Amino acid sequence: MSSIQEAIKKNILVLDGAMGTMLQRYNFSEEDFRGERFKDFPHSLKGNNDLLSITQPQAIRAVHAAYFEAGADIVETNTFSSTTIGMADYHLEDLVYELNYESARIAREVADEFTAKNPDKPRFVAGSIGPTNRTASMSPDVNDPGYRAVTFDDLRIAYKQQVEALIDGGSDLLLVETIFDTLNAKAALFAIEEVKDERNIDIPIMVSGTITDASGRTLSGQTVEAFLVSVSHIPLLSVGFNCALGADLLKPYLQTLAHNTSFNVSAHPNAGLPNAFGEYDETPEQMQAFIKEYLDDNLVNIIGGCCGTTPEHIKLIADIAKEYKPRVSTATM
Repeated sequence: MSSIQEAIKKNILVLDGAMGTMLQRYNFSEEDFRGERFKDFPHSLKGNNDLLSITQPQAIRAVHAAYFEAGADIVETNTFSSTTIGMADYHLEDLVYELNYESARIAREVADEFTAKNPDKPRFVAGSIGPTNRTASMSPDVNDPGYRAVTFDDLRIAYKQQVEALIDGGSDLLLVETIFDTLNAKAALFAIEEVKDERNIDIPIMVSGTITDASGRTLSGQTVEAFLVSVSHIPLLSVGFNCALGADLLKPYLQTLAHNTSFNVSAHPNAGLPNAFGEYDETPEQMQAFIKEYLDDNLVNIIGGCCGTTPEHIKLIADIAKEYKPRVSTATM
């Protein structure tokens, strides 16, 4: 479990890019999502990318391999929505353990293959823990501000099941990501700490929030500093930001974070902002130029890509990251 702690001292580690962007290229039909096993399932399954770890595992394997080939040190499991809360939309709550276990196992196998080919560059698996589609801090009903669609305990129980399966499947670390509501993230962190205590293990944790717009706040209203204070009670491998913004717009918030924490700092921004069709136009070369500014300013220890990024983006990011030493914290926190 501690080998990533060693690796992060030696090099800037490269995280993979977008799983969803790559899976869209397959143009999977409803039948593809169902596979043989779910061909008679009474509800639509199209769009449930996490299910592809069971019904189209070769595609998930190929995406992981493409990112490792591009130079990634860490790939994320295909489990962004794999909680009972997330899977309720598809009536697949009973499948949650298997989804997480299989996704972690596939990523683990591919990581081990690449590490065996080049033992000097160990590859790691990050168990991806998404935010769920419900928020614990805000009401979804404008007429009833006190209403909550989910409780802290609901989230804790759901995340605990996910965490156990991700660890059982072979994850090296856990990534609580795309945090728009810090209370949701705190439930995930609470669940992780519970599992660590029960199993008497230590597993590194990455935490990655989302600054939703130019206000510089998360969706639930926290500034960068407030978000940092909210999660700093847990010993973290890294704290950072991902999604919502491109690398250029994310930079000022990353600067604030890097100057205020002694944790390692991560970033995996989008390939710019989406165009009118919801597609991302930022080229690998453009993104590399923005990421170079992060490296010049000593801002990051882990760098990767979110929505719209591909192995081509990650290859250029990995190429430039090789030329820099990891960020050394100058923060007093």
